[in-house]
Amino acid sequence: MRIGGPVGQLFEPESTLHALELLREHAADETPFLVMGGGSNLVVGDIGFDGAVIRMVSSELDIDGDLVTAAAGLEWDYLVRTTLSEGLSGLEALSGIPGTVGGTPVQNVGAYGALTSDVLDSLTVYDRETGVAERWTPDRCGFGPHRQSIFKRRNRWVVLDVTYRLRRSTESKPIKYAALAEALSVDIGGTAAAADVREAVLSIRRKRGMVLDPEDHDTWSVGSFFLNPVLESVPPRAAECPTYHDGEGVKLPAAWLIHNAGFAPGYGLDWGNGTVALSSKHALAVTNRGGATTSDVMKFAAHIRDGVEARFDVRLSPECDLVNCSF
Repeated sequence: MRIGGPVGQLFEPESTLHALELLREHAADETPFLVMGGGSNLVVGDIGFDGAVIRMVSSELDIDGDLVTAAAGLEWDYLVRTTLSEGLSGLEALSGIPGTVGGTPVQNVGAYGALTSDVLDSLTVYDRETGVAERWTPDRCGFGPHRQSIFKRRNRWVVLDVTYRLRRSTESKPIKYAALAEALSVDIGGTAAAADVREAVLSIRRKRGMVLDPEDHDTWSVGSFFLNPVLESVPPRAAECPTYHDGEGVKLPAAWLIHNAGFAPGYGLDWGNGTVALSSKHALAVTNRGGATTSDVMKFAAHIRDGVEARFDVRLSPECDLVNCSF
């Protein structure tokens, strides 16, 4: 989002081994430290972080048959492009997502009917409490509905590398997402050339301002700022909201709630100091229009949250990770 204050120290380990050494070093001397990847889902307060930031930039990559092992710091979309060029399919629907490989199991990253957990084979995880690095299988990750994982909102574990099991094929996995199937002119459950799926996904994401572009302020965001709320029951005021079955209850689309509470795409340019607004392309992204501070973003997010709650009796919560800031 191009906001947030300074850091005390910045380390950028260029290999997984170097990252492990730094993690153990800072754990031993009890220095406060924050581990991050690309920062695509991170909002940091204006005071910054007065400690050590370990930014994972290691980019090792190994392809062995249908197994692809990538270091946590490798750019995610580079991995997608590379696997497709190597004749491997399975990641095409996840094209264009900003961030790094290490974040994919943390968020159980998903888009257009595909999830990281669908193709995850194993991963190397460092335990900050024990100082031990272990190889994990997916069953230890705690994946569940609503993009849950054992890593989310917890600082105990750090992902060092990830191994995906893909398919030696130029054909995509079955298309599950209606808009993507329509863009490809195939039925839901049908397949297409994996390269065509990638291009269709990128086209859809660009229209929604979800492919990073330094010139487009709609992409100065963390993507979906708010979670889709999951409730035991729908409040009467929200009776007209579309609903979806979820393993923990009923899921409501946050974008619908925001838009129908009076906050249309582009809302915010005339609110506050005009530095923060919803994306002009969809209502779920809170964007920095230039010159915003974290304080500006928090005030705007609270304004949206409170407006939705007043209208529908549903309280939204952040999807992104907040460090030294809140609303």
